[in-house]
Amino acid sequence: MAVSFYDTSVATYLQTLGGVIGFLEKGREHCEANGIDLKQVVETRLTPDMNPFRFQVFTVAHMTSGALKALQNGRFAPPGPVPDLDYAGLQQLVATARDELAKVSRESVEALEGNTVTFSIGDFKMQFTAANFVLSFTLPNLFFHAATAYDMLRMKGVPIGKANFLGPMRIGA
Repeated sequence: MAVSFYDTSVATYLQTLGGVIGFLEKGREHCEANGIDLKQVVETRLTPDMNPFRFQVFTVAHMTSGALKALQNGRFAPPGPVPDLDYAGLQQLVATARDELAKVSRESVEALEGNTVTFSIGDFKMQFTAANFVLSFTLPNLFFHAATAYDMLRMKGVPIGKANFLGPMRIGA
């Protein structure tokens, strides 16, 4: 069975974004119901030397809609400074990434499979095939940052589980 480039990339990004949108909403509801300050959640860290919740959520958007732009233009870099978004702003950022990706046609993504993407950070550069960029760079990063944001909400007592993380699964024959 062959798996399409669209299914490997955009469809997987959309599923993960759907999960993040869902658990962010459950997080908001839980925090509001239990008097947990959402401003404090946005700055939560699992450990002092780790980036805060807002960075994790921002990077989820960067590793999805930003990755698609990189597949189109051949260039990818770490996100710039993370905007000082509140919890609602982070929710909107993820929803916007999902909405952008939902508009992309399967055919236009399939046409990108032969492209290359150069990842740059300062003078350091790595060149990927489009498939390797998705499989060995964006997907692992996406899952890492989504799971870290999920874990931060769990740490705050948000009643979410694996099904919330998985998002809308692609089921059927």
